[in-house]
Amino acid sequence: MALNNIWVFAQASNGAPTSATLELLTKARSLSSNVVAIIGGDGASAGVLGEYGATKVYAINHGSSLPGVAIASALKSVIDGGETPDLIMFPQNYEGRDVMSRLSVKIDKTVITNNVDISDSGDGVTVVTPIFGGNTLVSTTFTGAGPYLAAFRPKSFAAESAGGAAAAVTAVAVPDLGATGAANVTAVHVEETSGPKLDEADIVVSGGRGLGESPSYALIEELAQLLKGAPGASRAIVDAGWVPYSYQVGQTGKVVKPTIYIAAGISGATQHMVGMKGSKNIIAINKDKEAPIFGVADLGIVGDVHKVLPQIIAALKGR
Repeated sequence: MALNNIWVFAQASNGAPTSATLELLTKARSLSSNVVAIIGGDGASAGVLGEYGATKVYAINHGSSLPGVAIASALKSVIDGGETPDLIMFPQNYEGRDVMSRLSVKIDKTVITNNVDISDSGDGVTVVTPIFGGNTLVSTTFTGAGPYLAAFRPKSFAAESAGGAAAAVTAVAVPDLGATGAANVTAVHVEETSGPKLDEADIVVSGGRGLGESPSYALIEELAQLLKGAPGASRAIVDAGWVPYSYQVGQTGKVVKPTIYIAAGISGATQHMVGMKGSKNIIAINKDKEAPIFGVADLGIVGDVHKVLPQIIAALKGR
């Protein structure tokens, strides 16, 4: 089939579209010349959204209502009004899944989550989903009439500007939400960070249980700062409370694809490797020469992280 109308659920951070949004827009415009971005708020980022392929922006100002509740209801009203997209693409994150699941119930359409690719052919629209820790790829083709609902992992597509003009903004009113609109957001806590974001960094330095104790994580942060990268972590030390969940790399954390990924004291459990094995260059440091992480590493250093990391840090400071 031909995808004539694709919607992309867009998100913004600090007034700018997220990297996941730009990745989805880039892919969407390769499938259709008619791409609509849906964003909560007033559509202030329409200029950038247009640059990456959006021809129109639906801005949904949900106020203090929960975004998922309000945006899904607003999209249902647009579809009821006669505009039915062939495909709606969502980022594989909390808000993306929330909006998608609520909309799925409202319009009675199946969702396929955790995808890494999509194609459109004479046989239909097919998505590719990794299973068994990413060791097997499954292709699934949608059947029946759209809209098809699909969510995609971050870094599945490369974000590339199309040089387009600012997209036209259409405000979409939020209908009466009834009892589901009773919950309101009263405050938002934004965690303080410095340096690049973990899922956008070109260099990521991650630490694991091999660091031994929580204070040793300071070595990871110092090395990441010297390399102008982002610190990450395995699930083991996140669960142990050494670092916040926002640092976690893996199947239940963030998926990263930096140019350089340094894994220090990480054995290489499948759950972790799902989140980082797409990195261009992987450097592993572990005293266990049989650690699974060496199976995906481009460079392996068999040694104690407490001896190796200080030497690397000293060498960088001496440059």
